Amino acid sequence: MIHGKNILGFELSAKGETTFHTYSSPAGEVLPGSFVQANAEEVECAVAKAKAAYAVYKTKSGLEKASFLRTIADEIEALGAELIERACAESGLPEGRITGERGRTTGQLRLFASLLEDGHWAEATIDTALPDRVPAPRPDIRKMLLPVGPVVVFTASNFPLAFSTAGGDTASALAAGNPVIVKVHPYHAGTNELVAGAIADAAKKTGMPDGVFSSLNAIEFSVGETLVLHPEVKSVAFTGSFFGGKSLYELAQKRKEPIPVFAEMGSVNPVILLPEKLLSAPAQLAATMASSLNMGAGQFCTNPGVIVVVESEAASSFQATLAEEIKKLVPQAMLHNNIYKNYTTRTEQIFTKTQVEKLAESDTEGSSLKGRPAVARVAGWDFVQHPEIAEEIFGPFSLLIVCSGADELEKVLAAFDGQLTASVLATNADVEKYATAIKTIQEVVGRLIFNGVPTGVEVCYAMQHGGPYPSTTDGRFTSVGVDAIKRFVRPVAFQDAPDAYLPDELKDANPLKIWRRINSQLSQEPIKR
Repeated sequence: MIHGKNILGFELSAKGETTFHTYSSPAGEVLPGSFVQANAEEVECAVAKAKAAYAVYKTKSGLEKASFLRTIADEIEALGAELIERACAESGLPEGRITGERGRTTGQLRLFASLLEDGHWAEATIDTALPDRVPAPRPDIRKMLLPVGPVVVFTASNFPLAFSTAGGDTASALAAGNPVIVKVHPYHAGTNELVAGAIADAAKKTGMPDGVFSSLNAIEFSVGETLVLHPEVKSVAFTGSFFGGKSLYELAQKRKEPIPVFAEMGSVNPVILLPEKLLSAPAQLAATMASSLNMGAGQFCTNPGVIVVVESEAASSFQATLAEEIKKLVPQAMLHNNIYKNYTTRTEQIFTKTQVEKLAESDTEGSSLKGRPAVARVAGWDFVQHPEIAEEIFGPFSLLIVCSGADELEKVLAAFDGQLTASVLATNADVEKYATAIKTIQEVVGRLIFNGVPTGVEVCYAMQHGGPYPSTTDGRFTSVGVDAIKRFVRPVAFQDAPDAYLPDELKDANPLKIWRRINSQLSQEPIKR
């Protein structure tokens, strides 16, 4: 039963006057439950509770926090069909996609739990004292990563579970030792409530402090604005549009104490098809590209929004086949009306540009929030002169850039700004011949993919899901994989500190038995004085 209230730690609250509903997609029917937007008093309460919880939660051991994360995963799974049905209804996504996304959500929670149990993530580093060093003695210096304080997470519209309430941002912030306040996405408020309740239940069961997690309903920007400006909030995570992420980033810089906003803001993820590879299978590659750009109605941050080829007979064959494949695609329902309207408007606009040639649209008309797949073409030199042509169109659209030769290819790739990914489809000979071009695009991406499409982001230790601006606000960090934890920590060094005062990770005896870097060498051994 959906209650529609805000979750303030272990308390339910509905003091606000503004209410809203969620709607089934694409039918547009009102779903059960009326949600009460958090008012100023409730926002203040959530932050105050988070501040108080931080004093306790940051002292919890890695094993205790790991138990909390694992219990969250268990509680989410225990929601069963109720969660799947609500998420499908609010997003319009099929059951298989939502079931898979739930598995990804619980999987990354358990991955961070394993990271905490391992303990080396804290990067414990020790340089022991050298009192007899000449010309000056060296003090004992020990450093590790520590949490920063309350984190605000803005949930994403395109992933109602994996990038949402208990998604990677929340999981990594909690793993680092920070309380989390979630600002609910209004289109997924019912899904959020179910997951937020699971997190609150897990916190109670594992003895976590009241306020370690809160969830605030909001349909107006004012709630998020208040959270970002609150002096006790120390970091923000966001996944969404460039406009939304940039607005939050600029807002955070106006504070007396500016704070980081880790915003993932979109990308066109160029796919470069090099000549020898293209010659080997132009029709197959065209089918692969068409399928990838229409996957999930193109509503992935790694959707292949641009395809780059060098002019040739194979490229012409690829272009013709791609157009035919696009015509055969069946439009899929988009997440909500705003995304559908924006997609329709943006595709209409790009077809009016003099440099752009419309190659094809789906033969099936788009309707009922179903975005019509489309592809357009632009010459390489025209793109170099007008790189804004390739701005992200969120949905099943891709722009084919045709370069006149190798020199123009390098100029085209140099014209791209920051991207989450770039894909290079190439033979070994292509890679050798076009190495300079590949290194050019490498400079502006967070992940360089060879002979694969960009859709699909593995949750693992080696993943980098974040690129130079404007794909994210800080390309040094990732929002997927275990290194996502580094967004919500800061390094602290202790100089000549008494052993009893030090965190367990830095004590002489190494009670946690973790790997540490001691005097430049990795070791699990205790320090003997």
